[in-house]
Amino acid sequence: MVSMVTETIKNRVEKLREEIEYHNYRYYVLDQPEVSDAQYDRMMRELEKLEQEHPGLRSPNSPTQRVGAPPLEAFGTVSHSPPMLSIRDASNEFEVRKFDRDIRKNKDVRKKFGDLSRIDYVAEPKLDGLAVELIYRKGALVIGSTRGDGVNGEDITQNLRTIRTVPLQLIEKEIRVPEELRVRGEVIIPIKSFIELNQTRELTGEPLFANPRNAAAGSVRQLDPKNTARRPLEVYFYALGEVMFFKTQWELLQTLPKWGLRTNPLNKRFSNIDDVINYYYKLNEIRETLPYEIDGMVIKVDRFDFQQILGALPRHPQWARAFKFPPKQETTKISDIIVQVGRTGTITPVAVMEPVKVGGVEVRRATLHNQDEIDRKDIRIEDTVIIQRAGDVIPEVVEVVLSKRAGREINFHMPEKCRCGAEVIKDESTHQCVGLNCPEQFKGRLIHFASRRGMDIEGVGEKLVDQLVEKGLVKDIADLYYLKSEELVALERFADKSAQNIMDAIEGSKKKPLSKFLYALGIRHVGEHISEVLAKHFPNLDEFFDLSEDKLMELEEVGPEVAASTIRFFQDPKNKASISRMTKAGLKITQHGADVKNKLTGKTFVFTGTLKTYTRDDARKVVELLGGTTATSVSKKVDFLVVGEDPGSKVTEARRLGITLLNENDLKKMLE
Repeated sequence: MVSMVTETIKNRVEKLREEIEYHNYRYYVLDQPEVSDAQYDRMMRELEKLEQEHPGLRSPNSPTQRVGAPPLEAFGTVSHSPPMLSIRDASNEFEVRKFDRDIRKNKDVRKKFGDLSRIDYVAEPKLDGLAVELIYRKGALVIGSTRGDGVNGEDITQNLRTIRTVPLQLIEKEIRVPEELRVRGEVIIPIKSFIELNQTRELTGEPLFANPRNAAAGSVRQLDPKNTARRPLEVYFYALGEVMFFKTQWELLQTLPKWGLRTNPLNKRFSNIDDVINYYYKLNEIRETLPYEIDGMVIKVDRFDFQQILGALPRHPQWARAFKFPPKQETTKISDIIVQVGRTGTITPVAVMEPVKVGGVEVRRATLHNQDEIDRKDIRIEDTVIIQRAGDVIPEVVEVVLSKRAGREINFHMPEKCRCGAEVIKDESTHQCVGLNCPEQFKGRLIHFASRRGMDIEGVGEKLVDQLVEKGLVKDIADLYYLKSEELVALERFADKSAQNIMDAIEGSKKKPLSKFLYALGIRHVGEHISEVLAKHFPNLDEFFDLSEDKLMELEEVGPEVAASTIRFFQDPKNKASISRMTKAGLKITQHGADVKNKLTGKTFVFTGTLKTYTRDDARKVVELLGGTTATSVSKKVDFLVVGEDPGSKVTEARRLGITLLNENDLKKMLE
């Protein structure tokens, strides 16, 4: 009898979840609700009650879990495959027409399709929000992340689960959902909700968000998902990581809503560039009437086979352009110029101005970019200036109103020393503080140092770092290795067990590969890949203190910027002392991968479809550990295409180029 009751309750829970998700789809995606708010609330309350009475039936993908999960110490990292590229801007009609003309004259396009009088395009409003990627497996949401640098983003899964327009389970009625689906979209805050949010923050004494985009980004990146759940976020979807069985962008946009993934109703398809341009002007006319901010229109070649031929540069696809709207401008006065120091030490001049509304948003500060820009525009303190929101997001000074000068204006020069006392050097057009323990950037450096991709010190996240620095327990990164358990116990929300966990994590980080350590140090221009390159050619940490720029420049992948910043870092006396203290505390740096035979050296792999034994990221790491390289697109330079379940169009292209196809068993044998 008990099992029958349990099975009945289980079925009821599943039925309620299915119905609630269906009504979410009707309300948020189709804007065609079928039930009243009261009826919807009754279903939600019943589901909450059943899950509370039967904890074993709870699921992270239940609609009740949108309220948020426990707070995070820090965000993990998610790799994007293929990378989330940015789209090159077109600032005027001439550049858009040239984009169309260049495609029709492209020799590879003409070779395959002949002379083209027209090309079909899809025009999509360029939403002013935060780009994200969601991964669904068997229709269930498993991972959500920010765009980040395009290759790696932050894991914000728990926060994205709180957004009503993010389906936790995809709908599979008309069209089969692939085994794994990587869908990309834009998180936004509607203008009305943004204004209300800022009004609330003003009443509570919190700093105001500069614009809806900043509000959306700040809301999504909350360490406590419950805070995200309270923010009025929405999302529109527009692309997949892989095109799979779709032939056109328009077909994809028509399919996404059938899976429960909302697309923008202003998306349009046109058969020539003239109609695209006419639609741009129409969007610009109605933009002020829209409930959300847009700063232009994205133009995409509709056919995916055309896109594949056109390809992509390292940062931009060649088959798309972002046709930006003219920026909104206003006039105000600069009362002061201050400097801000970022995590990597970049010093940015900022104009403090008399408050002015630009496009309905109050602006008090604007970036001046760098000293060269200040000198070029001859910007001075007390100047009257024209400002604009660049791309409708970041306020910047366009030009000085020279007729308003009264002779009291003051020239500005970047400081020679940072507030921490370290030297400020000019690196091309930017100024940098070279101090490892600069207070202005120290917290960010410390979090970066302890991150998973760095020294992987679990538990040392933003909240703990705030306390460690504010209490004066960590003034130098090396101080991490001299912390005592009793010091941690004295901190807020710490007990003996949690303190010991931190001490164990710090102890466990003392033996790391040189490449990890180099990356963790946060040297300007030295990312994960360059760290691997440097560690491979200079396996002993001590070598870095005596290296010359010429020696570093001998490496194929090291340019003058990387060489100069690396040498400066290791020649700084404070940095040397900090690293010395770490080694005295027991830090042992090893050469990563020194004992691994490079059996795949010279071989390039591309992956498509879903693998059972490995995640694609894990498979790539193993290939690279064994000396091979990986790519995200098929070309003549690729040796192997690894084919999993539900592969995309890469298989057809690989066969055309004569590339060897491997199944998962073939790959396992090769990696053993």
